Amino acid sequence: MTSTHAFWLAGRQVSGEDSFDVTSPWDGQVVGKVSVPTDAQIEEAVAAAYAVRDDFAATPAHARAAALDHVSRRLAERTEEIARLISAENGKPMKWARGEVGRAVSVFRFAAEEARRFNGGEAQRLDTDLGGQGRLALTRRFPKGVVLGIAPFNFPLNLCAHKIAPAIAAGVPIILKPAPATPLSGLVIGELLAETELLAGSWSILPVPNDKMPALVQDERLPVISFTGSEKVGYAIMDSVPRKHCTLELGGNGAAVVLGDFASDADLDWAATRIATFSNYQGGQSCISVQRVIADASVYDRLLPRIVAAVEAQVTGDPGDDATDVGPLVSEDAARRVEAWVDEAVAAGAVLLAGGKRDGASYAPTVLTDVPADTTLACEEVFGPVLTVQKVDGEAAAFAAVNDSKYGLQAGVFTHDLQTAFRAHRALEVGGVVIGDVPSYRADQMPYGGAKQSGVGREGVKFAMDDYTYERVLVLTGLSL
Repeated sequence: MTSTHAFWLAGRQVSGEDSFDVTSPWDGQVVGKVSVPTDAQIEEAVAAAYAVRDDFAATPAHARAAALDHVSRRLAERTEEIARLISAENGKPMKWARGEVGRAVSVFRFAAEEARRFNGGEAQRLDTDLGGQGRLALTRRFPKGVVLGIAPFNFPLNLCAHKIAPAIAAGVPIILKPAPATPLSGLVIGELLAETELLAGSWSILPVPNDKMPALVQDERLPVISFTGSEKVGYAIMDSVPRKHCTLELGGNGAAVVLGDFASDADLDWAATRIATFSNYQGGQSCISVQRVIADASVYDRLLPRIVAAVEAQVTGDPGDDATDVGPLVSEDAARRVEAWVDEAVAAGAVLLAGGKRDGASYAPTVLTDVPADTTLACEEVFGPVLTVQKVDGEAAAFAAVNDSKYGLQAGVFTHDLQTAFRAHRALEVGGVVIGDVPSYRADQMPYGGAKQSGVGREGVKFAMDDYTYERVLVLTGLSL
C-alpha cells in the first residue's frame, strides 16, 4: 500500500513530477504516495474535457449506463479491499468503511438507472391560446458545461461518486479533485472507469494541491462547480465566481429533537442508541452527525442517562478492528481543535458528563449539558464525536431551538404523531427532516442539501443531474394536435 499512485488524466493513468505522502491518522504510517499533476497536465485535462463536451453529451444513454453499471459491479466485487483503503487513509472504522463502499455501489447503480430515463423530453401543448394553435413545446435538458467536482475527506469514496456518477449519467464531462488527505479512494474510481469505453477526455481525477485550485475555479471552461466541504471555503469559491453555477454542500450542526410523546422505555432506549451511534460514527465527521439533542422536559431526566450510557458503550480504538465503533479524527490538528472547543465550553460553565479527553488524533466520545449559547461549540459545526443535550418545554420551544442556528442541513424529530411530523416539516429551517430517527439518515437517491449557511443546491443522483444541466425548449409549428 506504499507504492506511488498515478492520477487519471482524460481517462488514462499519468504521473507528474512531484508526489506527496498519504498517512494514516490512526498510527501515522504512510498508506501510499500520490503523484501530483503539473500545471501543463492540469491544462491538458481541462482542454480535453472542454473539447469532448458536445460529443459526450451525444453519447447514447445505453453506453453511459453500461459504464456506470460496470463501476457499480466492480466496486461491489472489491468491497473489502476498498473498505480497508478507506479505513487506512481516513481512519474510518471498518464497519463504516464497508457501508461507504456499499453506498457508492448504489450511487453508480442509481446513476445507470437515471441515465436510461433521463432527458426523455416533456411535451406541452401551446394551443391553450389562439396564438399557439398548431404549436407544441418539447423541453429537454442539456449540459451547462464541464463540471469541476471538489470532494471532502470524510466520505472519500462515496462523495467522489456523488460528483462523478451523475455527471456521466447526464453526459457531462467532469474533472474531480479528491481531498488531499484522502485521495486514494477517489483514484480507485478511476481504475474502474478506465475499464469502460467512456469517451477519452470525459473524466479526469486530479489530486491538485489546494494552492492550485483558484486558477481551476476561475477557468471559464469549467462553468459548473460542485463543492462539498466547509462553509468558509464553499462561500469563498462562490463569491470568487459569481457568474458560475455553484452547488455547495456545506456544514451543519444536526439536531435530534425528542418530544414528549416519545416516552416509553422502548422509545427512549431507541432514541438514545441512535443518538449515541450517530453522534460518533465516522468520528463525528459527518455533516449530519448528531451534534445537538433537544429534549422535552417531560422525557429529559429519563433520556439523558440513557444517552450517556450509550455513548460510553461506544468502542473506540483501531479502525482496522471490526469491533471498533469510533476511530480517530482525520488528523491530530482536527482533534486538537475539538479539544479546544470542549475545553472552552467547560470553562464557560458547561457540564461534562462523558469523554472530554484526547489521545493523539483520537477524541473520546463526549456528552455535555448546559452549554452556554455563545460558546464556539454551541454555534459552529464541531465535526467530531461531541454531543450537547438541552432541555426545552414543548414542541414550539424545541423547534425554535433547532432553528436557532446559522446552519440548516437536516434535523431528526422523535415523535409518533403524524400532525407533529407535518408541523416539523413546515417549521424547521433545514433541507431535510427525518421523523422517528436522527438527522444522520441519508438515502443516496434523495435530494440532499441545506438551507441558510448549509449550502446551495441539492445532491442525490437525479438532482445533481438536474443541477449539471439546463432546460432547452423546442417549439414545433404547424401540427395537428
